[in-house]
Amino acid sequence: MPDMSASASLAMTHLVTLAELDEDKVTPGVLGFVVFAVMALAVWGLMRSMSRHMGKVDFKEAPDPEAEKASGRVEPQKG
Repeated sequence: MPDMSASASLAMTHLVTLAELDEDKVTPGVLGFVVFAVMALAVWGLMRSMSRHMGKVDFKEAPDPEAEKASGRVEPQKG
């Protein structure tokens, strides 16, 4: 069986180099987090508003008289 200690050591050295902070690298930082958080709150508010408005919608349709005539069914007229 091959010796895995060399592989583990090599993997750890690669992980350590990834963990180092590069000052020249651009990161989103606090401003990026704030912008993302504001956008997330805006989407949440819009979805909540849409849910309220959709709750007020009445989905019952009145029967179409043209479709009833075409199907041959005629309902008696009131009055």
